[in-house]
This record gives sequence, structure tokens and C-alpha cells, in this order.
Amino acid sequence: MSRTDSRPQRVWQRMLSGRRLDLLDPSPLDIEIEDVAHGLARVARWNGQTRGDHAFSVAQHSLIVEAIVARREPDPRWRLAALLHDGPEYVIGDMISPFKSVMGGDYRQVEKRLQAALHLRFSLPATLPPAVEKAIKAADRLSAYHEATLLAGFDEREAAQFFGRPGPVLLEAADFTPVPTAATEAAFLARFAALDAALAAHAGADGALSAKASRQG
Repeated sequence: MSRTDSRPQRVWQRMLSGRRLDLLDPSPLDIEIEDVAHGLARVARWNGQTRGDHAFSVAQHSLIVEAIVARREPDPRWRLAALLHDGPEYVIGDMISPFKSVMGGDYRQVEKRLQAALHLRFSLPATLPPAVEKAIKAADRLSAYHEATLLAGFDEREAAQFFGRPGPVLLEAADFTPVPTAATEAAFLARFAALDAALAAHAGADGALSAKASRQG
């Protein structure tokens, strides 16, 4: 066996925080929101094939998806899930749908394990309720439609074929103007902090109600 063949296989990613995330068996304890924000702000949607002076990042896309979900969803848990819906891409990048189809099951399994670890790290269930998954997916497709037509060179008919026609939800074209990486990273972290605080308050309120019901019982 050659020296090259005898080298141990590396299946982990070193993060700027110092964490070492195993891609095959990711631990929630090795996930830091600063690493997530840093990575997502630097991953370009559409393989970078978008108009503008800056790449349209996964972090900017995630902020838009969360804003869409927040219009109908008051629960901070599911709004945080929307913000993190593409979280695994801070490690594995944004693979366009045609490439995911080519890669098949192995890619999906890595993505699924990373998503579950992200959820557990930030006090969300590893698997979301189906209704929440559906709402986030609808918001994701709505954002994708606008990204496709405003930034990625799709005409409306072609975008509707792949992402569906947008419903009555109105989005501002200005929201899709690509912004500098540092600004997107800061905005993502600020939104996470707000949702994390709301999640803590929500959990505290639920705990108080449970304690009151227990005393009354």
C-alpha cells in the first residue's frame, strides 16, 4: 500500500471558531452560530450566476425566507427553523437542484444529519412538524422564484415551471438586491439573536404555564 493510500480519511471540517465538525456524525456541540453565519454569508446562491456587484448569498436568502414565514407564524421556534432551513450549506455549500439529483442519496443523508444537528444545537426538534416543513418550503420556493426572475436570468414562465407562480404575498424587489458579505453576516446574526431571545421567552412562558397547571392540579 502506498503512503497516499495509508493516510487517514478526513471527514471533518475545521471552523474558524476552532470547532471540528464531523460531516458523517455531526455533534450539536461542535456547531456555533458565528460559524454558520460566516459560512452562509459567503456561499453564493445559483452558483454565483446572479446579477449585481455582490453574490446573492444563502444568508440573504435565509433572511427573506424567515421574513415570509414570520408573516403567518408567531411561534419563534418555527421562525428560527426558517432562518436555519439551509443551515447545512455553511459546511457543504449550496448545491443547485440538478446537481443534488445527480448526487442522490448520499448527499441527502449528509445534509439531513447536519440539519438535525443544527436543530438540536439551537433547541429545535430534530424533525420539524409537517405543517412547518410545508410552510418553510413554500417560502423557500417563493424566494427562489423572485431570485430566479430578478437575479438569475429566468423569465417568468420558466421560473413558474420550476418554482410555482407566486401567490398574493408581495415582496419588494429591493429585498433581493445583493449586499456585501459583512452586512449580510451581521444581519443574519442580529436576526438569530432576536429569535433566540424570543425562543427563550417562549420557553419560559410555557414553563410558567406548566408549573401553574401542576399546582392547580
